[in-house]
Amino acid sequence: MTFLWPNLLYLLLTVPLLVVAYFLLLRRKNLTAIRYSGLSTVKDALGAGQKFRRHIPPFLFLLALIVMITAIARPAAVITLPTQRDTVILAMDVSGSMRAVDVEPSRLVAAQDAARTFVAEQPSSTRIGIVAFAGTALTVQPPTFVREDILGSIERFTTHRGTAIGSGILASLQELFPSANFDLGDMGHDRWRNQRRRGRPLGSLSGMERSLGPIMGGEEETQKEEEPAEPGSYQSAAIILLTDGQATTGPDPIEAAHLAAKKGVRVYTVGIGTPEGATLGFQGWSMRVRLDEETLKSIADITRGEYFYAGSAIDLKKIYQGLNAQLVLEKKETEITALFSALAVTLAVMSALLSMMWFSRIA
Repeated sequence: MTFLWPNLLYLLLTVPLLVVAYFLLLRRKNLTAIRYSGLSTVKDALGAGQKFRRHIPPFLFLLALIVMITAIARPAAVITLPTQRDTVILAMDVSGSMRAVDVEPSRLVAAQDAARTFVAEQPSSTRIGIVAFAGTALTVQPPTFVREDILGSIERFTTHRGTAIGSGILASLQELFPSANFDLGDMGHDRWRNQRRRGRPLGSLSGMERSLGPIMGGEEETQKEEEPAEPGSYQSAAIILLTDGQATTGPDPIEAAHLAAKKGVRVYTVGIGTPEGATLGFQGWSMRVRLDEETLKSIADITRGEYFYAGSAIDLKKIYQGLNAQLVLEKKETEITALFSALAVTLAVMSALLSMMWFSRIA
């Protein structure tokens, strides 16, 4: 638990002083009572339970005061709250490597089955869009409420060459923000590949690269950038990206993730395949495909999403079921001042009621 105004907690230092004042007041009352005759008779009439009960109302009032001071400091805690995302984009890898059968019956069929289950479990008020990416990315189904159209687009997946993860993210963002421009330029992937070869951190740019901006037609274009949102703060939509390999073409997926983060959109990444990868043969050539978990974890981390690994069709279905619950219920830091205030009022009222019931006065 955290506090928005933690300095006000210093008011709790007054609590020990109030306890001391309470016992001094009791002692003063006892000294005053000694002057009256028949005091021993009154004491005999009071049992041990009666002596203990006289301290309960003041104790409850003291607790109410402590809780109220805590409320003044504006406490906040991470709690699970219901949320409703208006749009979910499923960005699905349909590259040739998705034909591999290390995930039975094949990676593509397992992905289609899991996607169908996910769509069926989404609330009817959520729009779902489908983006398929291989060498390029294409929106095969714009966000819609019609589940038959969504399922039909999933059924029509066919595999193609190349894996453009960055293009899949950009196409998904374009569906969420149609009026925005998410073009990273043709050099995005080449620059990203060179960064990895030179050992530079994924997605890092030099000061010169940051200052140039996109260059199109040989002329430098400068665009006024809008104020970036807090990563993960956009609650109306989310992107679920599934892939089984490494990016081989298209824009830098890490730069694409940064664009998503600036819009506040979370990207949940799902890696499908076995740890040892798979060897595919086609028309006399063969290649070995492996999952690039480093990139997928970076994408999820940048956008405040989460990365999941699926080594089997069963794992993939479980992941999609977990994502379904995660998109409906989300952990979020929330101010809980009202709860503390309500508890303080409850304790104060209990103190007053017990005092009236037992002593016919408010102690």
